[in-house]
Amino acid sequence: MITVSENIKLREIHNTDCESLFKLMQEIYPPAYQHFWTDNGNWYINSQYLKENILKELSVDNADYYFILFKDEVVGNFRIVWDEKLANLSEEKQVKLHRIYLHQNTQGNGIGKKLLSWLEEKAKEKGYKIIWLDAMNEQPQAFQFYEKLGYQYHSHIFLPFELLHDKVRKMSQVYKKI
Repeated sequence: MITVSENIKLREIHNTDCESLFKLMQEIYPPAYQHFWTDNGNWYINSQYLKENILKELSVDNADYYFILFKDEVVGNFRIVWDEKLANLSEEKQVKLHRIYLHQNTQGNGIGKKLLSWLEEKAKEKGYKIIWLDAMNEQPQAFQFYEKLGYQYHSHIFLPFELLHDKVRKMSQVYKKI
């Protein structure tokens, strides 16, 4: 268990946690993203959080995958991939924040800000110079959040998922020099 703050902890996700992670995402993902999908996001949850996919992500040596606990209750997940480079940015050591999902009932408690601050400190300790992530363009509050924390736009991609509505396919890649 990693203590981020008095009320926020990270618990490593293990192979035996696949079902718990799947159930958590069934609860967290739809309220935030179901309107992006023709099937309310079922395909995304069922493919990305399928046991085989989770086990594959857990087997990546340079990645850390955690449950986020707030006041000792699991409220989200957080995945970091060390040494994953954002194309055409720089040759400096980079870390990708691959996933951060929080239950809507906990938003506004400063959890995301504290997690990103914790990641920044860990990255600095390990000699990393850049943190980057992909952010959905159709989630303006997320962009404002990252911008307030010093992240800036680098590039964008368009997601190829068939069941995703065309107008929400754009995903921007943002980064922060630390």
